Amino acid sequence: MPEVRSPTVRRRELGTLLRKLRTQKGLTVEQAAERLMFSMSKLSRIETGHGVATPRDIRDLCELYEVTGEAERERLMSLAREGKQQGWWQSYELNQFADYVGLEAAAVSIRRYQSTVIPGLLQTRDYARIVHEVMIPKLTPERIDEFIEVRMTRQRLLTQDPAPRFWMVLDEAVLYRMVGGRQVMSAQLDRLIEVTDLPNVTMQIIPYEAGAHPAMDSTFSMLDFDGSVPSVVYVEGLVGWIYVDSPQDLARYQQVFEHLCAMALAPHESIELVARVGAQHRAGQP
Repeated sequence: MPEVRSPTVRRRELGTLLRKLRTQKGLTVEQAAERLMFSMSKLSRIETGHGVATPRDIRDLCELYEVTGEAERERLMSLAREGKQQGWWQSYELNQFADYVGLEAAAVSIRRYQSTVIPGLLQTRDYARIVHEVMIPKLTPERIDEFIEVRMTRQRLLTQDPAPRFWMVLDEAVLYRMVGGRQVMSAQLDRLIEVTDLPNVTMQIIPYEAGAHPAMDSTFSMLDFDGSVPSVVYVEGLVGWIYVDSPQDLARYQQVFEHLCAMALAPHESIELVARVGAQHRAGQP
């Protein structure tokens, strides 16, 4: 399995520590940036984990925040060095999605809600190919192959040691949407059942008869990490990717996910439903 010590998460951990140091000194981003002769956007990007900090940046920040302890200064320097390393995914030119792959690679817990498509961590090659073939703008066959390779590599997360806890809640519609035809769908649903044999994977299905629920127009992932790295919610859509990490928003998504779990079928009932629908696809039934 590629490295677990993700540079994306190291940058995020560094940013969290620097933001804490700044607020402890009673400084706003604008005030700190002015004293450091940084742009506000540069300091903001470092604090949110989207920017890379140089050794000089860390030295200047430590002087401003009066960080004198050698161990603490070295910890910040070490995080900055690790944050500049290259993750395996960065050679694929994934643009914004690279941040998510980097976060996912170091997560200890992933909770996923999907309403219309099988989660990427569980897709078969055939299913994933169809998903990428219908993208707009249209992708070249070579680019589709690259995206599928990324998806297959990401899936090794579920069987690595240690593996993250992966809990998915799917709308029943995911099982019926005919992505690639009945043969592709039956194989894909077999894959879902197979993966639930892993001790770290849980699947629940929200049946049609459950009615309306608070995430019908959304799809999201909640990622948790070890140590001081804060949790984050990743929301995706046609307009791009959004990362949510304020305590209020995290609490809201936590509440929504728990509500979805309560509405959904129990894990064993969900597996039974997936098996029935898979059998229908194999039999050519609607």
